Amino acid sequence: MQVDELLKPFPLKEFHPIPRALLGPGSHEMIGPEALKIGMRRPLVMTSGLRGTEIVHKIVESLKYHGLEPTVYDKVESNPKDYNVMDSVALYQESGCDGFVSIGGGSSHDACKGARISVAHDGRNVNEFEGFNKSENPKNPPHIAVSTTAGTGSETSWAYVITDTTTDPANPHKYVAFDDHSVVTLAIDDPVLYYDCPSHFTAQCGFDVLAHASEPYVSRLDFTPSLGSALYSAELVGEHLRTATWHGDNLRAREGMMYAQYTAAQAFNSGGLGVIHSISHAVSAFYDTHHGLNNAIALPRVWAWNLPVAYQRYAKLAEALGVDTSGMTEVRAADAAVAAAIRLLRDVGIPERFVDVTQDTHPKNRLGTGPTEFYAKAKTIKGDKADVDRVSNHVLGDACTPGNPKETTFETVRPVVDHCFNGDLDDLIS
Repeated sequence: MQVDELLKPFPLKEFHPIPRALLGPGSHEMIGPEALKIGMRRPLVMTSGLRGTEIVHKIVESLKYHGLEPTVYDKVESNPKDYNVMDSVALYQESGCDGFVSIGGGSSHDACKGARISVAHDGRNVNEFEGFNKSENPKNPPHIAVSTTAGTGSETSWAYVITDTTTDPANPHKYVAFDDHSVVTLAIDDPVLYYDCPSHFTAQCGFDVLAHASEPYVSRLDFTPSLGSALYSAELVGEHLRTATWHGDNLRAREGMMYAQYTAAQAFNSGGLGVIHSISHAVSAFYDTHHGLNNAIALPRVWAWNLPVAYQRYAKLAEALGVDTSGMTEVRAADAAVAAAIRLLRDVGIPERFVDVTQDTHPKNRLGTGPTEFYAKAKTIKGDKADVDRVSNHVLGDACTPGNPKETTFETVRPVVDHCFNGDLDDLIS
């Protein structure tokens, strides 16, 4: 059975919980008292290291100042791998930890959520929990997630994404686990921590937010409580991403993107995602490229592909991105949404095709640098038939695909994937 078929028999919609959150400048300084309040004494701090910043050091020292005894695992990779999760679980158990603190973007938070689920099940392999609510023990260790990017919204959602490198080492598989038991105990979003985020990374994370906003807005789930927050999040991206990218110390822009991330995550948490994410997960699985970058490249193509089944919704997205649609038909306004997304992508300096992505020009990617033999060989993105076919097949099994408004088969999605690798964006607006 394709994932797509799972949605069809179930007309009921489900609202998934979101955690308590502290939002705004200076909120990260509350982490010590908050950790104590929820019962932590020996937290495991999970992070990618955030090298070049003092963020991890300052938060760890704050925890120590308040009498906690943190242990640090700083080896989380972009597109976190199953071995990142299991290594952290081993360290958690060896160190006698009693809670988690994740610091960073979606990679740190996702790996940490997976580790919590594993710890709650006596160290079982995280890959056993792929899918929907596969965990059995609702009593997980407490978890505070401190975000340093405006991107995934993982600190807000019931989802975490892990790359399985062990089941079939020759074919890594990036999957989404949706689990109400993985929701963090406390989210901390502090725009001051975003100041150190480089411009290219800010831009890529911002397109992750736009994907999170737009996909639940057009989703076949059509979840009414998500629609307003989804549309407003897109508006915030249109208003603030350019400034946040090129003037990273602009507090208003950073705070705007902080709320865009948080609001978009609330939208997709119950409203679903779609093929933008499915394509991104597949390319990350095979090339270890950054999730936000992948979303940016896929987004205009998937919007254009979905237009015939959601003209009205895309017309509203055009307005959210600042397009004056007065006097336009809904079809023309929907076309204008695609053009606006392409304009935004170009304005913030994101490459336009997967084959344009290299390790040298986009340092958050890990082409040819990963720790397994598979990733060591993946030094360039070819965009040939084999690439397009394997990504298209991966899309069909992705848990986000069922939410896409347009029916997704290998035959229908393959041209979209091919265009992501090799096509010219101007083809979409000519």
